[in-house]
Amino acid sequence: MTTTTAVDFDAIKAKQQATWSSGDYAVVGTTLQIIGEQLCEAVDVAAGWRVLDVAAGNGNAALAAARRGCDVVATDYVPDLLDQLRARAAADGVSVEARTADAEALDFPDGSFDAVLSTVGVMFAPNQERAASELVRVCRSGGRIGLANWTPDGFVGQMFKTIGKHVPPPAGIRSPLEWGTEPRLRELFGDDVAKIDIVERDFVFRYVSSEAFVDTFRGYYGPMVKAFESLDDDGSAALYADLVALVEAHNTTSGGALRLPSAYLEVVAHKR
Repeated sequence: MTTTTAVDFDAIKAKQQATWSSGDYAVVGTTLQIIGEQLCEAVDVAAGWRVLDVAAGNGNAALAAARRGCDVVATDYVPDLLDQLRARAAADGVSVEARTADAEALDFPDGSFDAVLSTVGVMFAPNQERAASELVRVCRSGGRIGLANWTPDGFVGQMFKTIGKHVPPPAGIRSPLEWGTEPRLRELFGDDVAKIDIVERDFVFRYVSSEAFVDTFRGYYGPMVKAFESLDDDGSAALYADLVALVEAHNTTSGGALRLPSAYLEVVAHKR
């Protein structure tokens, strides 16, 4: 007889929230701004559209949409990141409404938005089916859902796999990297969308060295901050060495500088 252990998504989510609240994600997140700009172009957002950025972090996609004349709401479950989003919007002279919210339980009526966006954000929701369902629900009929998701085989995907060898991920939930595969996306959205356009792109991390990259992520990127905190000195040294080796293996330039392409899927789903 096979028994199934129920997954405590709330407990996992609480732990994730603490993880993403640690460090200072904005130090890394701000460097990804071009992903939000390209996603808005792929979705072809139009001035006057009502746009929702889910798991917005410090607001790359939200700011890109606002600069294009959209009426933008941004949500995240880390209040400090939303405070940084508000500061960025003020500095840019654009208006973005920022709300603390759970990607799996969005507090908006059905069909509220012309476009729903998320850049390497909603992919980390533990209950993938519920998160995908919410993206679809709050998008109007004929609207567009635009996503940027790291792929399993790209650098960031390999980085998470390397961390997982030292600090196992939560049991019972599917890997967030599955959002970076076409079969899983089609499974998640199913018949709710008329079509899905998918393009694989590279985001290029640029740092002065492999060590500088790992040091920055170790200091500011929540999942890596927590991974190192959970290890003793020997474990930390081993993880550090493995990450530096991974970065060096993916570096596409020489002479000491770091050019680190990382694949992600740019996704535009058209709601029926």
